[in-house]
Amino acid sequence: MTAIAGLSRPWLAPELTAIHRLPMHSVPHSDRVELDGTWRFQLLDAPDAQPRAEWSDIPVPSCWTMQGFDDLPQYTNVQMPFPGLPPDVPEHNPTGLYEREFELPVSWAGRRVVLHVGAAESVLLVRLNGEDVGLSKDSHLAAEFDITDLVKPGLNMLTLRVVKWSDATYIEDQDQWWHGGITRSVYLYATGLVHLADIRAIGGLADDLRTGTLELDVRVGFSGVDPEEGWTVEARLAGGGGGNVDVRAEAPPRKRLEWFWKGPEGDQIVAHTILGDDGVAEPGAWADLYRRLQPPREGTVSWRLEVPGVEPWSSEVPTLYPLSIRLIAPSGEVAEEVELRVGFRRIEIRGVDLLVNGRRVLFRGVNRHDFDQHTGRVVSADSMRADLIQMKQFNFNAVRTSHYPNDPALLDVADELGLYVIEEADIESHDFQSTLCDDPRYLSAWVSRVSRMVERDKNHPSVIAWSLGNESGYGANHDAAAAWVRRYDPSRPLHYEGAIRFDWTSDQGVSDLTCPMYPQLASIVAHATSGRQRHPLIMCEYSHAMGNSNGTLAEHWDAIETTPGLQGGFIWEWWDHGLVQTLPDGSQRWAYGGDFGDEPNDGNFCCDGLVWPDRRPKPALFEHKQLGAPVRIALHRSEGRPDGRLEIRNHQEFRDLDWLRATWQLTRDGDTLEGGELELPPVAAGETAIVDLPESAASADRSDGRETWLTVRFLTRDAQAWAPSGFEVCWGQEQLTGRDDRRPGDVLAGPGPVDDAGNLVHESLAAHPSLALWRAPTDNDTYGGIAAPWADTGLAELTRTVTEMERGEGTTAVRNEYRTAAGIVVVQEQRFTSLAGGAIRVEENVEIPAELADVARVGTVLETVPGLELLEWLGSGPHETYPDRKRGALIGRFSSTVTDQHVPYIRPQESGGHADVRWLELRDAAGRGFRIVLEQLCQVSATHFRAADLAAATHDGDLVPRPGTIIHIDDVHRGVGTASCGPDTLPRYLVGPGMYSWAWTIEPVGES
Repeated sequence: MTAIAGLSRPWLAPELTAIHRLPMHSVPHSDRVELDGTWRFQLLDAPDAQPRAEWSDIPVPSCWTMQGFDDLPQYTNVQMPFPGLPPDVPEHNPTGLYEREFELPVSWAGRRVVLHVGAAESVLLVRLNGEDVGLSKDSHLAAEFDITDLVKPGLNMLTLRVVKWSDATYIEDQDQWWHGGITRSVYLYATGLVHLADIRAIGGLADDLRTGTLELDVRVGFSGVDPEEGWTVEARLAGGGGGNVDVRAEAPPRKRLEWFWKGPEGDQIVAHTILGDDGVAEPGAWADLYRRLQPPREGTVSWRLEVPGVEPWSSEVPTLYPLSIRLIAPSGEVAEEVELRVGFRRIEIRGVDLLVNGRRVLFRGVNRHDFDQHTGRVVSADSMRADLIQMKQFNFNAVRTSHYPNDPALLDVADELGLYVIEEADIESHDFQSTLCDDPRYLSAWVSRVSRMVERDKNHPSVIAWSLGNESGYGANHDAAAAWVRRYDPSRPLHYEGAIRFDWTSDQGVSDLTCPMYPQLASIVAHATSGRQRHPLIMCEYSHAMGNSNGTLAEHWDAIETTPGLQGGFIWEWWDHGLVQTLPDGSQRWAYGGDFGDEPNDGNFCCDGLVWPDRRPKPALFEHKQLGAPVRIALHRSEGRPDGRLEIRNHQEFRDLDWLRATWQLTRDGDTLEGGELELPPVAAGETAIVDLPESAASADRSDGRETWLTVRFLTRDAQAWAPSGFEVCWGQEQLTGRDDRRPGDVLAGPGPVDDAGNLVHESLAAHPSLALWRAPTDNDTYGGIAAPWADTGLAELTRTVTEMERGEGTTAVRNEYRTAAGIVVVQEQRFTSLAGGAIRVEENVEIPAELADVARVGTVLETVPGLELLEWLGSGPHETYPDRKRGALIGRFSSTVTDQHVPYIRPQESGGHADVRWLELRDAAGRGFRIVLEQLCQVSATHFRAADLAAATHDGDLVPRPGTIIHIDDVHRGVGTASCGPDTLPRYLVGPGMYSWAWTIEPVGES
């Protein structure tokens, strides 16, 4: 079937969204025949190409782009994957032809039979037993077709033709891999001719916030039969505070619309038309009459129920109540029964606050695409559950389904685990966002995609807002879609960034939220404090997680938590979209745009998530976990001084701390002194309690110059749906005693440790400690335009000239000039001093000239001899940290190998750093090596890669570790920011012209 309904090329007709597709609904029909599995398959060159004689096999669901066929994945962000204007597509248009047989169950004779195709990208054409069935567009919502009249007893032949490029492709331009295929499950289900057609069960809360309200509408469908009296709907809601709630009503048959021209009813209509409610004497009379004036709702039963004493649903306490719906035939037989889950919660906007159950909630959210490193867009239920469990474990409470509705299974898990969801319609016309939103040819697509999403997912308590799509401009098509939603579901606010993009203060008919994308931190604070804010401000995308990124996330949350009107946002994004690619030599790598020969492409811009493609957390994810900690600690102070007590603050919105237990640990310079259980007092949500510090912590010795830290860890007391008992939810750390800036021991007489060429001589070092001003550009440096001036000024290539050397007793001073590749001179002074015990102290002073307005670092780079693989340090850890992303790391003593310090960003870049390091130590297997003691807190890394090695590689697998260890000691290091898509780091984390001084001592360890 390549022509249907008189259209020879329906994939080029944007006005056409479907043919014979059934309305969307929320009924989980259970009498099914699964059709997932192996299908016969051909990949055709065009939708109207004739099938060949040869067939291959393909699994369903799958992307054919991931199954070894000639059509491979392609990645673009904004630009379309082919040239042209809507709705035209290339003549070469990969089209998948799927075929399989199925046997109709004998028990289905005389029943209604429906075909369900979970998702197909991007146009689905259906044939059964050689007859046309229908068509559907929308790559991320299911299509259902009534095949009762075409199916036959015994074997049936089902053919699905999936067209990759279509008019719909222009509104699915969603910053992701382009695939083709059937990406969600296919099955048949059967119902009676009279059946449950739809259920609307939206839970809310009355003003007392303890009485549940349930809007329950059940629509009975009569398929091919006249509606008859006697069909009844029963509903039972189990477990409310007052016990079960049972209701029963007869499904009304078809009846004529009542109208009243004369008499009391006619007079009442006229009075209400002129004067409104004031024109009606009896308050309830108009409501009763108006119901009689509405169009007849054939087969629909409605209740508005109140359920006392419910436990409200929230992300912290996601209580669900079972709801069973039964359809009873006139004979008394149960014709169909389904089970749903209801959560009672109240979503409302008051002033500039979005309230959940009457309380202002902060949305600690993340954007999520459907993604799997092996299967592309095909995601299993287990994978979706694993995503949401991991989000909960890292203290997220919200997810945005960027940029399309996810599989309903994800919302089931969000309901169960407790995550607020902004659900987004399958609309993004990024490359043509200024035109298609006002193009009347696409009006039906806009309204259809939004309305079908709402109809499918209306019953999920986790869905707290509907999004009209992403990056599609703002036009009449949005107005139409918004109007439909407001009429159908007034219980939830609307979200759409395009409508608020250029004026946050405007009156919005489309978006109830001010939901900007990658705003400057200062901008959102200025808006919230301007007095002109009109809507809750929740960033739909912020803190772009591409490579070594998410700098200043802590400063964002400092502002959000202290500025009324700001309510959080959604980090971009969850996944690095690296697809597993097998190379000719049999090795594998994570591929990005261009790696499959795809043109055009947008490179590695798809690798911008908080987790790698195998779901391992990136270092930035730990930053969010700690910033989202549900409980915080602080030393209690009297008259500005710690008084031996500890404040415990509950930062949750609804839940007390009964579900947590706490342990404490006291350390001095990283060594554990004491620890134990800390009894948590009752602390209600939003409240603070004060407890006494453990005796040893309260009396910590402040006289010996060593640092003492108190660490309190908060663990789950009992197993949660998303974590086992004893899982570490968060921690708090407070410094009890400070660090003395002590200089190392006595100076030795005799010659200093420097040769006649001005180079430090040390048995563990392979080269002289050199000045470092450059780093391997991060993705933020590259895409944000930060690295280009570094290249222009030649920071990566420094040439050293010794201009002066002065020897003294045990000390040698060396003056160096470092010339960049562009000829800019940087002056450095180094002083080397021999100390007792074989130690060497190095003092460094560097002046960065005005021509170097923005450098990556100012510090020292050393390279060791091979064999020093064992690493230990005292500083921030255990994961990678940088000056503007270190709030999620503990201060402590950590051990690792040098090899494990490498952070395998898909495109190699600066990585492996640790902020606020006091000392680091390298040893061989026998325990011999050296320790570098820093006289001030420094940014330090120790890996097997030079910066140039990282910069030259395009994929992590290209890197070849060096036998020695490359150590960077940075007095200052530029923050990582988020400039690949969003703001750069804050000014205080920039490194510019001026004088810089630091000192370090290298001392032997483990020598006999």
